[in-house]
Amino acid sequence: MEQTQQNNSEPLDAQQAAAKAVILADCDKLMAAGVRFVAIHFDGYGDEGTTEDVKCYDSEWYASDGHEPVKYDASYLQEHFEDLVPFGYENDCGGFGDVVLNVSARKLTTERNDRFEDYTTSTYEV
Repeated sequence: MEQTQQNNSEPLDAQQAAAKAVILADCDKLMAAGVRFVAIHFDGYGDEGTTEDVKCYDSEWYASDGHEPVKYDASYLQEHFEDLVPFGYENDCGGFGDVVLNVSARKLTTERNDRFEDYTTSTYEV
């Protein structure tokens, strides 16, 4: 089931707010370089987690239409994007998702997908 949430109910902490400000301040520079979306993917499981390198795209849609990343070095934004990765995504069965900057809209979004284990119980007389 997909749940859409417009705003995070938790306020940003000081480090996250600072990271957001740094990323948004770079939008003009990214636009001038032809970058339309910037994203970082995260994935975790069993108390381990990893984030991929920041990738830049020149398409109107982030990677969903098969566009390959453009050759633009945004590694200087890596730690700021990582500050916006949701806390605890690596716990238990883990979670995965993306932190995405829509450069022209100057909008940052985080999509988090949580994994979980489920089971069914059957009781019968033999």
